[in-house]
Amino acid sequence: MPQLSNLGIMKEADAFPYPDKEPEAYKALSDTLYTLVWKDGQPLGYMLDSVVKELLATPEEVRGPVVVDEAKRTVRAFELPTEAERTARVAALMAYWRENQTFDILRGWRDELWPIYGSDTEVLYSVERSGTGLLGIMRYGVHMTGYVKDETAPYGMKILVAQRATNKSTYPNMLDNSVAGGLMTGEDPFECIIREADEEANVPEALMRERAKFTGMVTYIYITDERAGGEAGQIYPETQWVYDIELPADFKPAPNDGEVAGFYMWTVDEVREKLAEGRFKPNCALILVDFFLRHNILTRENEPDYDEIVQRLHRKLPFPGPHQATPSMVQ
Repeated sequence: MPQLSNLGIMKEADAFPYPDKEPEAYKALSDTLYTLVWKDGQPLGYMLDSVVKELLATPEEVRGPVVVDEAKRTVRAFELPTEAERTARVAALMAYWRENQTFDILRGWRDELWPIYGSDTEVLYSVERSGTGLLGIMRYGVHMTGYVKDETAPYGMKILVAQRATNKSTYPNMLDNSVAGGLMTGEDPFECIIREADEEANVPEALMRERAKFTGMVTYIYITDERAGGEAGQIYPETQWVYDIELPADFKPAPNDGEVAGFYMWTVDEVREKLAEGRFKPNCALILVDFFLRHNILTRENEPDYDEIVQRLHRKLPFPGPHQATPSMVQ
Protein backbone atom coordinates (compact mmCIF):
# COMPACT_ATOMS: atom_id res chain seq x y z
CA MET A 1 0.00 0.00 0.00
CA PRO A 2 1.50 3.39 -0.99
CA GLN A 3 2.46 5.73 1.82
CA LEU A 4 0.53 8.98 2.15
CA SER A 5 2.48 12.23 2.14
CA ASN A 6 1.37 15.02 4.47
CA LEU A 7 -0.34 16.70 1.51
CA GLY A 8 -1.90 13.35 0.62
CA ILE A 9 -3.30 13.14 4.15
CA MET A 10 -4.80 16.61 3.70
CA LYS A 11 -6.36 15.68 0.37
CA GLU A 12 -8.07 12.69 1.97
CA ALA A 13 -9.89 15.05 4.37
CA ASP A 14 -10.14 18.15 2.17
CA ALA A 15 -11.33 16.14 -0.80
CA PHE A 16 -13.69 18.52 -2.62
CA PRO A 17 -11.92 19.70 -5.80
CA TYR A 18 -10.69 23.29 -5.97
CA PRO A 19 -11.94 25.10 -9.11
CA ASP A 20 -8.55 26.73 -9.75
CA LYS A 21 -6.41 23.63 -9.07
CA GLU A 22 -8.68 20.90 -10.46
CA PRO A 23 -11.17 22.56 -12.86
CA GLU A 24 -12.22 19.38 -14.65
CA ALA A 25 -12.80 17.42 -11.43
CA TYR A 26 -14.59 20.42 -9.92
CA LYS A 27 -16.96 20.72 -12.90
CA ALA A 28 -17.60 16.98 -13.03
CA LEU A 29 -18.57 16.89 -9.36
CA SER A 30 -20.52 20.16 -9.42
CA ASP A 31 -22.62 18.85 -12.29
CA THR A 32 -23.92 16.11 -9.96
CA LEU A 33 -24.83 18.47 -7.11
CA TYR A 34 -27.53 20.96 -6.23
CA THR A 35 -26.92 23.90 -3.90
CA LEU A 36 -29.37 24.18 -1.04
CA VAL A 37 -30.06 27.91 -0.73
CA TRP A 38 -32.06 30.17 1.55
CA LYS A 39 -34.67 32.55 0.14
CA ASP A 40 -32.10 35.36 -0.19
CA GLY A 41 -29.90 33.10 -2.32
CA GLN A 42 -27.41 32.36 0.47
CA PRO A 43 -25.84 28.90 -0.11
CA LEU A 44 -26.41 26.49 2.79
CA GLY A 45 -25.17 23.14 1.49
CA TYR A 46 -24.39 20.82 -1.42
CA MET A 47 -27.03 18.12 -2.05
CA LEU A 48 -26.54 14.99 -4.12
CA ASP A 49 -28.72 14.50 -7.20
CA SER A 50 -30.15 11.35 -5.60
CA VAL A 51 -31.21 13.23 -2.45
CA VAL A 52 -32.98 15.96 -4.43
CA LYS A 53 -34.91 13.28 -6.35
CA GLU A 54 -36.02 11.67 -3.07
CA LEU A 55 -36.91 15.08 -1.63
CA LEU A 56 -39.22 15.79 -4.56
CA ALA A 57 -40.70 12.28 -4.31
CA THR A 58 -41.59 12.83 -0.63
CA PRO A 59 -45.22 13.92 -0.05
CA GLU A 60 -45.49 17.71 0.20
CA GLU A 61 -47.39 17.46 3.48
CA VAL A 62 -44.19 15.98 4.93
CA ARG A 63 -41.46 18.03 3.25
CA GLY A 64 -43.35 21.29 2.65
CA PRO A 65 -42.92 23.39 -0.51
CA VAL A 66 -39.71 22.77 -2.45
CA VAL A 67 -38.52 24.91 -5.37
CA VAL A 68 -35.86 23.45 -7.68
CA ASP A 69 -34.21 25.66 -10.28
CA GLU A 70 -32.71 23.23 -12.79
CA ALA A 71 -30.83 25.94 -14.67
CA LYS A 72 -29.07 27.21 -11.56
CA ARG A 73 -29.14 23.78 -9.88
CA THR A 74 -30.49 25.22 -6.64
CA VAL A 75 -33.01 23.94 -4.10
CA ARG A 76 -35.14 26.05 -1.77
CA ALA A 77 -36.91 24.31 1.10
CA PHE A 78 -38.08 24.59 4.73
CA GLU A 79 -38.84 28.34 4.40
CA LEU A 80 -41.19 28.68 7.38
CA PRO A 81 -41.49 31.78 9.60
CA THR A 82 -39.65 30.59 12.74
CA GLU A 83 -36.63 28.48 13.63
CA ALA A 84 -38.84 26.09 15.61
CA GLU A 85 -41.21 25.56 12.68
CA ARG A 86 -38.33 25.01 10.25
CA THR A 87 -36.65 22.54 12.61
CA ALA A 88 -39.94 20.64 12.99
CA ARG A 89 -40.36 20.44 9.20
CA VAL A 90 -36.84 19.07 8.68
CA ALA A 91 -37.39 16.62 11.56
CA ALA A 92 -40.57 15.34 9.91
CA LEU A 93 -38.70 14.81 6.64
CA MET A 94 -35.83 12.94 8.29
CA ALA A 95 -38.26 10.81 10.32
CA TYR A 96 -40.19 9.95 7.12
CA TRP A 97 -37.01 8.95 5.32
CA ARG A 98 -35.89 6.91 8.30
CA GLU A 99 -39.23 5.12 8.60
CA ASN A 100 -39.23 4.34 4.89
CA GLN A 101 -35.56 3.30 4.90
CA THR A 102 -34.90 5.77 2.10
CA PHE A 103 -31.25 6.34 3.04
CA ASP A 104 -28.90 3.93 4.77
CA ILE A 105 -27.12 6.79 6.54
CA LEU A 106 -30.18 7.32 8.77
CA ARG A 107 -29.70 3.86 10.29
CA GLY A 108 -27.05 5.60 12.38
CA TRP A 109 -29.68 7.90 13.94
CA ARG A 110 -28.14 9.79 16.85
CA ASP A 111 -30.96 11.88 18.38
CA GLU A 112 -28.66 14.93 18.27
CA LEU A 113 -29.66 18.20 16.60
CA TRP A 114 -26.97 20.06 14.65
CA PRO A 115 -27.36 23.69 13.50
CA ILE A 116 -27.75 25.18 10.03
CA TYR A 117 -26.81 28.86 9.98
CA GLY A 118 -28.35 31.53 7.76
CA SER A 119 -25.76 34.09 8.80
CA ASP A 120 -22.60 34.00 10.87
CA THR A 121 -24.68 34.02 14.08
CA GLU A 122 -28.30 33.12 13.23
CA VAL A 123 -29.44 29.49 13.33
CA LEU A 124 -32.08 28.94 10.65
CA TYR A 125 -32.98 25.44 11.80
CA SER A 126 -31.50 22.26 13.21
CA VAL A 127 -31.26 18.77 11.74
CA GLU A 128 -30.68 15.26 13.04
CA ARG A 129 -26.95 14.63 13.06
CA SER A 130 -27.03 11.54 10.83
CA GLY A 131 -28.97 13.47 8.18
CA THR A 132 -26.62 16.44 7.82
CA GLY A 133 -24.81 14.90 4.85
CA LEU A 134 -28.09 14.48 2.98
CA LEU A 135 -28.44 18.27 2.98
CA GLY A 136 -24.68 18.79 2.56
CA ILE A 137 -24.66 21.52 5.20
CA MET A 138 -21.88 22.75 7.50
CA ARG A 139 -20.96 20.36 10.30
CA TYR A 140 -19.30 21.63 13.47
CA GLY A 141 -17.17 19.73 15.93
CA VAL A 142 -14.40 19.86 18.49
CA HIS A 143 -11.07 18.02 18.46
CA MET A 144 -8.39 17.84 21.13
CA THR A 145 -4.92 16.36 20.99
CA GLY A 146 -3.43 15.35 24.32
CA TYR A 147 0.28 14.88 24.84
CA VAL A 148 2.79 14.34 27.62
CA LYS A 149 6.27 15.82 27.75
CA ASP A 150 8.96 13.16 27.47
CA GLU A 151 12.53 14.35 26.94
CA THR A 152 13.57 10.82 25.93
CA ALA A 153 11.16 10.81 22.96
CA PRO A 154 11.68 12.46 19.55
CA TYR A 155 10.47 16.08 19.67
CA GLY A 156 10.21 15.78 23.46
CA MET A 157 6.67 14.44 23.61
CA LYS A 158 4.32 11.50 23.24
CA ILE A 159 0.80 11.84 21.83
CA LEU A 160 -2.37 10.23 23.16
CA VAL A 161 -4.10 8.32 20.34
CA ALA A 162 -7.53 6.70 20.61
CA GLN A 163 -8.72 3.65 18.69
CA ARG A 164 -12.39 3.64 17.70
CA ALA A 165 -14.56 0.77 18.88
CA THR A 166 -15.27 -2.09 16.46
CA ASN A 167 -19.04 -1.48 16.78
CA LYS A 168 -18.89 2.20 15.80
CA SER A 169 -21.23 2.88 12.88
CA THR A 170 -18.63 5.18 11.34
CA TYR A 171 -14.94 4.40 10.75
CA PRO A 172 -14.83 1.38 13.10
CA ASN A 173 -11.38 0.36 14.38
CA MET A 174 -9.69 3.43 12.90
CA LEU A 175 -7.44 5.70 14.92
CA ASP A 176 -8.44 9.12 16.26
CA ASN A 177 -6.61 11.99 17.82
CA SER A 178 -7.21 12.01 21.59
CA VAL A 179 -10.79 13.31 21.92
CA ALA A 180 -13.41 14.56 19.46
CA GLY A 181 -17.12 15.13 19.13
CA GLY A 182 -19.90 16.91 17.28
CA LEU A 183 -21.26 20.29 18.33
CA MET A 184 -24.99 20.35 18.94
CA THR A 185 -27.21 23.38 18.43
CA GLY A 186 -26.60 25.95 21.16
CA GLU A 187 -23.62 24.10 22.63
CA ASP A 188 -20.49 26.01 23.60
CA PRO A 189 -17.39 24.48 21.96
CA PHE A 190 -15.29 24.46 25.13
CA GLU A 191 -18.10 22.90 27.19
CA CYS A 192 -18.49 20.34 24.41
CA ILE A 193 -14.81 19.32 24.49
CA ILE A 194 -14.98 19.06 28.29
CA ARG A 195 -17.98 16.72 27.98
CA GLU A 196 -16.34 14.63 25.26
CA ALA A 197 -13.04 14.41 27.18
CA ASP A 198 -14.91 12.98 30.15
CA GLU A 199 -17.00 10.55 28.08
CA GLU A 200 -14.24 9.30 25.81
CA ALA A 201 -11.08 9.41 27.92
CA ASN A 202 -12.08 10.11 31.53
CA VAL A 203 -10.18 13.41 31.57
CA PRO A 204 -11.29 15.27 34.74
CA GLU A 205 -13.20 18.51 34.20
CA ALA A 206 -10.87 20.41 36.53
CA LEU A 207 -7.84 19.31 34.48
CA MET A 208 -9.57 20.38 31.26
CA ARG A 209 -10.42 23.82 32.58
CA GLU A 210 -6.89 24.29 33.85
CA ARG A 211 -4.89 22.98 30.88
CA ALA A 212 -6.92 22.67 27.67
CA LYS A 213 -5.98 25.42 25.23
CA PHE A 214 -7.97 26.60 22.22
CA THR A 215 -5.57 26.78 19.26
CA GLY A 216 -7.86 27.91 16.42
CA MET A 217 -10.26 26.46 13.87
CA VAL A 218 -9.82 24.33 10.77
CA THR A 219 -12.15 24.27 7.76
CA TYR A 220 -12.28 21.78 4.88
CA ILE A 221 -14.74 19.84 2.71
CA TYR A 222 -14.75 16.07 3.07
CA ILE A 223 -16.45 13.61 0.70
CA THR A 224 -17.64 10.44 2.39
CA ASP A 225 -16.82 6.89 1.42
CA GLU A 226 -18.20 3.57 2.65
CA ARG A 227 -16.34 3.89 5.97
CA ALA A 228 -18.65 6.74 7.00
CA GLY A 229 -21.67 4.42 6.97
CA GLY A 230 -24.55 4.89 4.54
CA GLU A 231 -24.36 6.39 1.07
CA ALA A 232 -20.89 7.30 -0.20
CA GLY A 233 -20.22 10.63 -1.87
CA GLN A 234 -21.99 12.88 0.63
CA ILE A 235 -20.48 16.34 0.95
CA TYR A 236 -19.32 17.30 4.45
CA PRO A 237 -18.18 20.92 4.76
CA GLU A 238 -16.71 20.97 8.27
CA THR A 239 -15.36 23.32 10.89
CA GLN A 240 -13.52 22.04 13.94
CA TRP A 241 -12.61 23.98 17.07
CA VAL A 242 -9.14 22.65 17.90
CA TYR A 243 -7.65 22.23 21.38
CA ASP A 244 -4.39 20.96 22.84
CA ILE A 245 -3.81 19.70 26.35
CA GLU A 246 -0.54 18.83 28.03
CA LEU A 247 -1.42 15.88 30.24
CA PRO A 248 0.32 14.87 33.47
CA ALA A 249 3.00 12.24 32.87
CA ASP A 250 1.10 9.71 34.97
CA PHE A 251 -2.31 10.30 33.31
CA LYS A 252 -4.18 7.07 32.50
CA PRO A 253 -7.03 7.51 29.99
CA ALA A 254 -10.10 5.30 30.25
CA PRO A 255 -13.09 5.17 27.88
CA ASN A 256 -16.45 5.79 29.54
CA ASP A 257 -18.95 5.70 26.67
CA GLY A 258 -18.10 2.51 24.75
CA GLU A 259 -17.04 4.41 21.63
CA VAL A 260 -13.32 3.92 22.21
CA ALA A 261 -11.63 0.52 22.19
CA GLY A 262 -8.44 1.73 23.83
CA PHE A 263 -5.61 4.25 23.90
CA TYR A 264 -1.96 4.42 22.92
CA MET A 265 0.73 6.86 24.01
CA TRP A 266 2.86 7.10 20.88
CA THR A 267 5.91 9.05 19.84
CA VAL A 268 5.59 11.59 17.03
CA ASP A 269 7.36 9.17 14.71
CA GLU A 270 4.93 6.36 15.54
CA VAL A 271 1.97 8.66 14.90
CA ARG A 272 3.44 9.81 11.58
CA GLU A 273 3.96 6.18 10.54
CA LYS A 274 0.28 5.36 11.17
CA LEU A 275 -0.79 8.57 9.41
CA ALA A 276 1.21 7.60 6.33
CA GLU A 277 -0.43 4.16 6.37
CA GLY A 278 -3.92 5.72 6.32
CA ARG A 279 -4.84 4.24 9.70
CA PHE A 280 -6.42 7.42 11.08
CA LYS A 281 -9.95 8.65 10.43
CA PRO A 282 -9.38 11.31 7.74
CA ASN A 283 -10.37 14.42 9.68
CA CYS A 284 -8.45 13.23 12.75
CA ALA A 285 -5.41 12.85 10.51
CA LEU A 286 -5.90 16.44 9.37
CA ILE A 287 -6.04 17.59 13.01
CA LEU A 288 -2.73 15.86 13.73
CA VAL A 289 -1.06 17.50 10.73
CA ASP A 290 -2.28 20.83 12.14
CA PHE A 291 -0.78 19.84 15.51
CA PHE A 292 2.57 19.10 13.86
CA LEU A 293 2.56 22.51 12.15
CA ARG A 294 1.76 24.37 15.35
CA HIS A 295 4.45 22.52 17.31
CA ASN A 296 7.07 23.16 14.59
CA ILE A 297 7.42 19.48 13.80
CA LEU A 298 6.45 20.31 10.22
CA THR A 299 8.00 23.53 8.90
CA ARG A 300 8.53 25.30 5.59
CA GLU A 301 12.08 23.99 5.72
CA ASN A 302 11.21 20.28 6.00
CA GLU A 303 7.77 20.12 4.30
CA PRO A 304 7.75 21.00 0.58
CA ASP A 305 3.93 21.29 0.49
CA TYR A 306 3.72 23.50 3.59
CA ASP A 307 1.78 26.38 2.01
CA GLU A 308 -0.84 24.18 0.35
CA ILE A 309 -1.28 22.22 3.58
CA VAL A 310 -1.97 25.46 5.48
CA GLN A 311 -4.41 26.57 2.77
CA ARG A 312 -6.29 23.28 3.00
CA LEU A 313 -6.45 23.54 6.80
CA HIS A 314 -8.25 26.87 6.42
CA ARG A 315 -10.34 26.44 3.29
CA LYS A 316 -12.60 29.36 2.41
CA LEU A 317 -16.18 28.08 2.51
CA PRO A 318 -19.26 29.62 0.87
CA PHE A 319 -21.56 28.77 3.75
CA PRO A 320 -22.40 31.08 6.68
CA GLY A 321 -21.72 30.28 10.33
CA PRO A 322 -19.43 31.03 13.25
CA HIS A 323 -16.40 29.85 11.27
CA GLN A 324 -16.74 33.02 9.18
CA ALA A 325 -16.68 35.29 12.25
CA THR A 326 -13.77 33.69 14.14
CA PRO A 327 -10.29 34.45 12.81
CA SER A 328 -7.82 31.62 12.47
CA MET A 329 -5.03 31.48 15.05
CA VAL A 330 -2.74 29.54 12.73
CA GLN A 331 -0.82 31.34 9.97
